[in-house]
Amino acid sequence: MSSMSSWGGGAPIGADAVSSASAADDGPNPSRTSSRAEPWPISKLNSAIKGHIDKLGYLWVEGELAKVSGGNGRLFAELRDLQIENVVQVHSWNPAGLEAGLQQGDRVVALIKPEFWPKNGKLSMGIQEMRKVGLGDLLERIHRLRMQMAAEGLTQVKQPLPFLPNCIGLITGKDSDAEKDVLQNARLRWPEVNFKVINTLVQGEKAAPQIIAAIKQLDADPEVDVIIVTRGGGAFGDLLVFSDEGVVRAAAATTKPIVSAIGHENDNPVLDDVADLRASTPTDAAKRVVPDVIDERRKLGDALARIERNIQAFVTGQESFIEQLRSRPVLANPYAFIDNLSADDLRARTTLRERFAMLLDQGVLTLEHLKTQVRSLSPQQTLDRGYSVVRTPDGRI
Repeated sequence: MSSMSSWGGGAPIGADAVSSASAADDGPNPSRTSSRAEPWPISKLNSAIKGHIDKLGYLWVEGELAKVSGGNGRLFAELRDLQIENVVQVHSWNPAGLEAGLQQGDRVVALIKPEFWPKNGKLSMGIQEMRKVGLGDLLERIHRLRMQMAAEGLTQVKQPLPFLPNCIGLITGKDSDAEKDVLQNARLRWPEVNFKVINTLVQGEKAAPQIIAAIKQLDADPEVDVIIVTRGGGAFGDLLVFSDEGVVRAAAATTKPIVSAIGHENDNPVLDDVADLRASTPTDAAKRVVPDVIDERRKLGDALARIERNIQAFVTGQESFIEQLRSRPVLANPYAFIDNLSADDLRARTTLRERFAMLLDQGVLTLEHLKTQVRSLSPQQTLDRGYSVVRTPDGRI
């Protein structure tokens, strides 16, 4: 692979020029082509630089695409070395030479033309052709870690956030805008909220151990109810610490809810996957963790008004029901049903007496009639009229 810095070790710039200056006059490591007495004009320096850069011609380079921006056929980006921290700015005005679907984190090879502009002394790297050769090493490692976390089930279990946290643990950079955003917005929503802030590095090799220690410290603190890890966005490489396996596992192991608020939409780190809540920005984290006191008071007022209306409606309904009960005859005169039953009893007894009297009268009449019949048929009456029965001395008629 060609190197973009190979021109730096070539022959001295303007080697064809002649200089008579000595090392004593011109300081350490003097140039053989200029001197204090005969310095070059800037135009000659820039012309010499342009000449050397033009000799490079077109170069194929390989790197990781970062900080991609542009539109309408234009592309501005960084190409990062895959091994060490070296970056070069590149641009393209030729969309036909770009592979479709290029995005941040892609590992690419590009045909570039270094150009130096003497007028302003700027170096530009124009892209003639660029194509993707696979995920960058960093992005590929993040992808593998993300898949591993999902396979272990660490991305599925989510703890609910407390409604009103007594104390919030905050992990962020010292004097950062992210810290100010969280504290300011949280206290605007609920002035009494308490914070325990631990300032750590949020990028670089030393950041991960500090963040891990802060997470463990806040998780062990009995006063802390929820933990926020926040940073105000940044380039893809700046967010790598939040995809560090140690940081991710420390966050997944917490017994308290943890909120990831890295503030970067395009490149969400693995911490977002294992966190109990992902907030899009530090401000969003404050709003999601701390309830709005004005809104909660309004909800409380609405709830109290609903309760009062419901109680009033219940009482009114019960009063109406009692009035209905009181208006019923049985409650207007509790003895009315006894009087009614007593009258029924009297009528029944009267009817019974009348019927018994009628039966007795009918019985007397029937008895008298039978007695008359018996008398009319009695032999005694015949004897009483003068008839007699003659019997013999032995009693025979």
